[in-house]
Amino acid sequence: MRTILIEPTENPKVMKFVADYNLIPGSLELDRNSDISEIPLAQELFNYPFVERIFITANFVAVAKQDTMEWEHVAESLKNIIEDELLANPRIYLQKKKEMYQIYAEMTPNPNVMKFVSNKLLLEGFVEVKSRDEAEGVPLAQAIFKEFDFAKEVFISDNFVAVTRDNSVEWHQVMMAVRALIAEYLQNGGEISNIEAQKHENPVEKIINREYTDDEQKISDILNEYVAPAVENDGGKISLMEYDQKHKTAKMLLQGACSGCPSSTATLKNGIENILKQFVPDLVERVEAVNG
Repeated sequence: MRTILIEPTENPKVMKFVADYNLIPGSLELDRNSDISEIPLAQELFNYPFVERIFITANFVAVAKQDTMEWEHVAESLKNIIEDELLANPRIYLQKKKEMYQIYAEMTPNPNVMKFVSNKLLLEGFVEVKSRDEAEGVPLAQAIFKEFDFAKEVFISDNFVAVTRDNSVEWHQVMMAVRALIAEYLQNGGEISNIEAQKHENPVEKIINREYTDDEQKISDILNEYVAPAVENDGGKISLMEYDQKHKTAKMLLQGACSGCPSSTATLKNGIENILKQFVPDLVERVEAVNG
């Protein structure tokens, strides 16, 4: 509780309520026509019809009243209000509540990649940082690389950050430290990315810069419906990059946790290839992986 002292002034209409710290730089003079939408203290004081003006400066709040009310009847009530309001907003203005980020770690099929999932959206789309040299423009990735020498790649998408480690550590040794850094960075309002995120709707557009043919669109639609959700849940991204009509071969772009994953090839052969053969047997006989 903030302790407030009541001090009379030479003007019988004005009473000072003195705090033990400086409230604001400069000063504020408010009446009932002032904009007090961001000043809860003034809102509460003006709820009393006899309060005419409020003056806030240095370490005190001065209240001017109407002649119809005596200070002995209201000074203690105003003192209590000021104490409560300063407790909630010590610097007078409404304090913006910080967004609370909760981060939990989640394994992916790639043993080198750990997925750190947030309870809040981080990006509309995704950015992929394949090395320390490519981290410029992605402050969150820069913070991770600066703190952890073992970090090799960072993939940020929607509500998660996927970090790729080298072989110098195991995740059980460093997982909690990475989770704590990401949570603290986000909680303190750190910037995530200053570069444009790639869109999920067509993530290979920036790479191949062309529209899908009708056959490619059929393959892509099947990927998006039956494959992509599970891959994204594991911290990765899969997209159709190229289609060889002559050899009925679909080349897939793997990003995030999928890129370089030891199980990616097996997953493609045993899972995705079978799905495409089932739905579009006239188009696909073979699937190849291309690491992004």
